[in-house]
Amino acid sequence: MADILDIYEILDGDFRELIDPAARLVKLWTGAEFGEGPAYFPAGRYLVWTDIPNDRMLRYDECSDRVAVFRHPCGFANGNTVDRQGRLVTCEHRNRRVSRTEHDGRITVIADRYRGKLLNSPNDVVVHSDGAIWFTDPTYGIDDEKWGVHASSEIGNQYVYRVDAASGQIEVAADDFIQPNGLAFSPDEKKLYIVDTGRTHVKEGPFHIRVFDVSDAGRLSAGRVFAECDPGAFDGLRVDEKGNIWTSAGASVRCYRPDGGLIGRIKSPESVANLVFGGPNLCRLYIAATSSLYSIDLRAKGAKTF
Repeated sequence: MADILDIYEILDGDFRELIDPAARLVKLWTGAEFGEGPAYFPAGRYLVWTDIPNDRMLRYDECSDRVAVFRHPCGFANGNTVDRQGRLVTCEHRNRRVSRTEHDGRITVIADRYRGKLLNSPNDVVVHSDGAIWFTDPTYGIDDEKWGVHASSEIGNQYVYRVDAASGQIEVAADDFIQPNGLAFSPDEKKLYIVDTGRTHVKEGPFHIRVFDVSDAGRLSAGRVFAECDPGAFDGLRVDEKGNIWTSAGASVRCYRPDGGLIGRIKSPESVANLVFGGPNLCRLYIAATSSLYSIDLRAKGAKTF
């Protein structure tokens, strides 16, 4: 039990059902300046994630246990996901766009402007089962050249967007965020969780997750605060098949029930930016921390999003 508590903070008995008592937090690789945006490719059993200030994407191979550079330069990429056709979808800070890497390696621009104005710096992205692409667009990648490029916001606001799969039209899905960040759908896609890290720019601003109802037409409604983060800040998040939310929160990964109850934490030696479920059964949690990539095997299984 002492070993378990060294890794986990168990706040509710439900958390015990989601963790593997024999598992250990494993450091797979280190050497990043700021790791972010992990995306898992089950067909190839590999993970792609980003090292934003070094303008590179890295690739971890589960079979060989090796890491190599996947793409450099990469437009100071941040968040990534895998669409239903197994293609990489990426948020690029410097290029101020969301792009898709086709199976033959070509890059398709999904969105780089709204009403003729350049986006700020797309941060994180998810793909709905209907093919629509949802992404957040804070200003972090245009605030400082370290994270992308120093530039002014042409739009003047930080929105959450939805790109229609059929028409390619981009529309604002939510317009009342200060700095929208990570986002994830519930397993049935009837709810969308979105992080707001507005306190980085506005005193007394939010460090919280909000949850919205999602209509069949792709409209958000009934937005409400799901969880607050103090100390620390939420960033990226993922959902397991039972609807529990796993989210970065400073030097830990927090796990919340769908009703908002915090049930446990996985402690990390470094500040956590983002995470993703992977492994042969989607029961391995990959954690992108500041300089390192970690993994831990769970009993929880990630919600299938590909």
